[in-house]
Amino acid sequence: MSVPAQVLPAALSLAAVICWGTSDFTGGYAARRSDAFLVTLFAHASGLILMLVLSLSSHAPLPSQASEYWALAAGALGGSALAIFYRALAMGNMGLTAPIAAVLAAALPTAYGMRTEGTPHAAALIGFLLAGLGIWLISRSEGELTRPGGLSLAVLAGLGFAGFFISIHRVGDSSVFWSAAHSRLGSFLSVAAIVLARRGRPRLDLRDAVLALFAGSLDVIGTALFIRADQTGRFDAAVVLTSLYPAITVLLARVFLKERFTRWRTLGILAALAAVPMIALQ
Repeated sequence: MSVPAQVLPAALSLAAVICWGTSDFTGGYAARRSDAFLVTLFAHASGLILMLVLSLSSHAPLPSQASEYWALAAGALGGSALAIFYRALAMGNMGLTAPIAAVLAAALPTAYGMRTEGTPHAAALIGFLLAGLGIWLISRSEGELTRPGGLSLAVLAGLGFAGFFISIHRVGDSSVFWSAAHSRLGSFLSVAAIVLARRGRPRLDLRDAVLALFAGSLDVIGTALFIRADQTGRFDAAVVLTSLYPAITVLLARVFLKERFTRWRTLGILAALAAVPMIALQ
């Protein structure tokens, strides 16, 4: 693939990184005060509405039934994985939960892409390894493993996120807006089922609801950008590049919340920055 041909999907992937990283920061900030699952539900609702409006206003053709099913499956897997991920974090396993889930979410789809599209050039492979190291270090927390079961939940979350990438890849060349809308419908339904099944009265402040709506819009735009990056370039490259979004989240947390920036995260961001041109210019 020529350099110009690969630059466009790389640019789309990096735009998705900004959207997903900012969305996670905004949604995570809202979830500090309000119920995390309600925040997630509102976010998925706003994303679904946004993509439906864009799909209808652009008169995009409806995808095939198979593509619709794959997009719904992607959303259900992603939404369920997010719920499992929150549960694992709540068990006090942040030090290992986040990096394990993040690396699995990137590694499995990347391996799938290499199997279906062939092995990329050596420089891109080195970039994949650097990106994987960066994802691990950026997601790594100083927290301790405090309760059993967190590792198995982290693995399940990682598998769910990986399933999202692979399933959304299977929509093929279908309309980006409709594919994103069906994916968001799947995630909305899965998270709604979890919210309804829980006991108690979850809390959601008005300000946090607004933040959730904003986060959800950014998140689904990131999904649409990823789908287009996948359609115009290599699947494995799109997965690895978009999986660098935690770098944006931690940078925003450093700027706005004055959170401590560890040397490991600094090394992770440097590894991610080194990986980008090696993958983008393959």
